[in-house]
Amino acid sequence: MLLRMSRLFLRTLREDPVDAEVDSHRLLVRAGYIRRAAPGIYTWLPLGLRVLARVEAIVREEMDAAGAQEVHFPALLPREPYEASGRWTTYGQGIFRLKDRREGDYLLAPTHEEMFTLLVKDLYSSYKDLPLTLYQIQTKYRDEARPRAGLLRGREFIMKDAYSFDVDLARFERSYDAQRHAYQRIFDRLGLEYVIVKASSGLMGGTRSEEFLSPCAIGEDTFVRSPGGYAANVEAVTTPVPEAIPYEDAPPAHVEDTPDTPTIETLVAHANAHQPRADRAWTAADTLKNVVLAVTPPGGERELLVVGVPGDREIDPKRLEDVLAPADVEPATEADFAPHPELVRGYLGPAVLGPNRPGGIRYLLDPRVVAGTTWITGANEPGRHVFGLVAGRDFTADGTIEAAEVRPGDPAPDGSGPLELARGIEIGHIFDLGTTFSDALGLTVLDENGKAIVPTMGSYGVGVSRAVAALAETHHDERGLTWPVHVAPAQVHIVATGKDDAVFAAAEELGAALTARRIDVLLDDRRKVSAGVKFADGELLGMPVIVVVGRGLADGTIEVRLRASDLREDVEVARAADHVAELVGSLADS
Repeated sequence: MLLRMSRLFLRTLREDPVDAEVDSHRLLVRAGYIRRAAPGIYTWLPLGLRVLARVEAIVREEMDAAGAQEVHFPALLPREPYEASGRWTTYGQGIFRLKDRREGDYLLAPTHEEMFTLLVKDLYSSYKDLPLTLYQIQTKYRDEARPRAGLLRGREFIMKDAYSFDVDLARFERSYDAQRHAYQRIFDRLGLEYVIVKASSGLMGGTRSEEFLSPCAIGEDTFVRSPGGYAANVEAVTTPVPEAIPYEDAPPAHVEDTPDTPTIETLVAHANAHQPRADRAWTAADTLKNVVLAVTPPGGERELLVVGVPGDREIDPKRLEDVLAPADVEPATEADFAPHPELVRGYLGPAVLGPNRPGGIRYLLDPRVVAGTTWITGANEPGRHVFGLVAGRDFTADGTIEAAEVRPGDPAPDGSGPLELARGIEIGHIFDLGTTFSDALGLTVLDENGKAIVPTMGSYGVGVSRAVAALAETHHDERGLTWPVHVAPAQVHIVATGKDDAVFAAAEELGAALTARRIDVLLDDRRKVSAGVKFADGELLGMPVIVVVGRGLADGTIEVRLRASDLREDVEVARAADHVAELVGSLADS
């Protein structure tokens, strides 16, 4: 196809949009690929739609090659299937709910597990019908409280979701592996670097979950890696639990006056000044910090929860939200504290919490707080702390919680070495759903003996619109986008400069020769636009090969540039089409 910029619905911008926080958002808007319609909602313009279509085509090809079959569900769905699975409630405020004129409840689908399950239940009833994998590419909706980063965190987004159905776990493993390998091929073809990490299943349920993350400094996901090959999203990292310490000979705890020490920093400074130790100085790691939170389950009442962590650690909000999902979690407010005078802010200790006090507020501890560990913590009186409080002897908790931050150098859970932290953009996620949805929605098939069995399901998602943003985020420079050849709106951008009719005729002729070779071309044939503006647009739009037809034509040459590397060469007009076609082919093969 030959796209002419003189007719193309396109307006590039010289200034960044005021709400742009990340490069992909900034460049996709400036280059005229997308346009904001509302917070977290974007219109796809012609060039952006071409990139999206190329990404979708690669996804379809690999899904089809893996044996999946495409279907297409509505985005507007009735309440009943989600009520049956429990997710009408557990999604809380995260979904768009609406009523029709008859007061029937509907939602804009955030994901389609229920609908896939019911479709298979409706049409299949025998083990002979399985294995089966179905997929769709569809628009999804989530009522993000804080949409940001353009396409990376929107309220409307495009996703490929697939679901496998198998008669038993062994055969499910084959389906899971087939999808996992398909995802590797998809991201390889898209030109996206990725890391496969262990992940949390969240509201999806199931027992196995892996994310495909594209490493990127602005990514919303933090993940960890170890020298020995361990990789996990930070929410899925488990803390290696230390061995319990004998405490039979531990000296008794004692309460000390610690005026004006409501923070860990002031407490440590006071302890070193007034309660010095002979062997070493006190540090924040010797203190037990108790954080009061307000937790509201879906459809339930707000209640308080106290989480105890070593004082040198902060609570990671994402880890906390993940482990307590689907409940909403936030710091306790003045109104939450008011009915609980026992909660002395800045001086809170375990004695008034959980099993340490009848009817105490639920108390959960970091896994590092094992029996025999000794702590400085609040004495539940203003200006006083208790020293030498021994876990297991002087206090217990209602359980443990993985909520503390993971830090570089922490040991990997599998013993494979110290962890390093990085950030990434989630571009794919695959789950072992087990029988979560087939049980909830009554999906059964008859086995070889005529006995009803519940199929095992898997779920496999690719963020299609998110992949476009990830590509823009990882393929750009200070001048604009640098699309990989497989996803670019056109492989070649021909720029005709000057006013000479011969230049425009030569550009047209080259464009026709390339399209005859099945190469998509964007031709800048605008007559009253300066060369400088055309060059700036060419670099901003980011086609892999830029061909400049201008002054050199008088000498029988044109300039060919590789956008990503900025490699330039003059090529004879007579062999220009063959040369550019070979260049495009080599980019496609690399």
